[in-house]
Amino acid sequence: MVSNTTIKSLVDKSILPDNVKEELYGKLIEYNKKYKLKKKEVQAIIEEAEKEYENALIEPGEAVGTVAAQSMGEPSTQMTLNTFHYAGVAEINVTLGLPRIIEIVDARKNPSTPIMTVYLDEEHRYDREKALEVARKIEGTTIENLAQSMTIDILNFEFIIDIDPERLEKSDLDMERIKKKLEGSFKSAEFDVDGYTLIMRPKKAQKIADLRRLAEKVKKHRLKGLSGVGKTIIRKEGEEYVIYTEGSNFKQVLKVPGIDPTRTRTNNIHEIAEVLGIEAARNAIVEEIVNTMREQGLEVDVRHIMLVADMMTLDGVIRPIGRHGVVGEKASVLARAAFEITTQHLFEAAERGEVDPLNGVVENVLIGQPVPVGTGMVKLTMKLPLKPREV
Repeated sequence: MVSNTTIKSLVDKSILPDNVKEELYGKLIEYNKKYKLKKKEVQAIIEEAEKEYENALIEPGEAVGTVAAQSMGEPSTQMTLNTFHYAGVAEINVTLGLPRIIEIVDARKNPSTPIMTVYLDEEHRYDREKALEVARKIEGTTIENLAQSMTIDILNFEFIIDIDPERLEKSDLDMERIKKKLEGSFKSAEFDVDGYTLIMRPKKAQKIADLRRLAEKVKKHRLKGLSGVGKTIIRKEGEEYVIYTEGSNFKQVLKVPGIDPTRTRTNNIHEIAEVLGIEAARNAIVEEIVNTMREQGLEVDVRHIMLVADMMTLDGVIRPIGRHGVVGEKASVLARAAFEITTQHLFEAAERGEVDPLNGVVENVLIGQPVPVGTGMVKLTMKLPLKPREV
């Protein structure tokens, strides 16, 4: 049986990158315990890993952008356009399929169906009641959520809200607390409570339009929970309880006691970038696209998706792939003009006296030159002798 130090020195001498070396070293230690490897066997495994690594490398001059675009674009034509129920939860919808891919590569600020998956800490994850407590802290509750009926009484100039007692009990609120919260937020109105009925009257006589406007604000006013988060659903996954939320507020949810901040996630990539940084956003883009494709039974090599994610995040901000992002910011005038709004790009470039170095693929195709990929990258020159040879 070979020693761990020998394995370490053999792995360190290999041509593999550091992250692969670490992984290979861990595997070899595991196999060594199990099978008691000899030095020759360890060397053979490392050589095989080096071969695999070299075969996986891209050839110099490979048109990686075109290959990545084709590899993602072709399977996308087979995707459906539906919004599915999320992870078997009937009450929460999430955009999947092609619309979700478009949403990600367009770097939309607000996804059409934002959701969070909130994992709980050791103390709360195995007890439904404790999970429910955390869900109540997260769930955004408004007057609208609690009301059975809402009426604007034009004669008495009042806004009357009948609260559902069951919903009130579930929300962990009472009528007095609701009254206090509303009085603190709306100084221009007074509130009365009669059993489960809440009555709002503006302090100054105003127009009916003003009463309606005020009633809308009261209806939407958040009494508890996180802004931007609607209902929450608790599901048992394996041994633990997980909370799914409709709506997302990633920054605030991480501060809620009882959650596990290391596993909690959102599908809003801009929120991830803001809270956890651009590297986390880049990983989220890769993961979201891979999961969306897999959901439809499509397998795309992750390296193509990683290239797209790298292009979107390499400036430290999330840029869309399109006229307002990656393509619109290309250095080449002709490449920008070939994509969209041709005349505008050409006029602006002429106005600024821009020079096109013709380094990319699109601009060389346009003017009929060999493109600088593959064999087009190779430039051959002939070194002539100083004196002409005598014949």
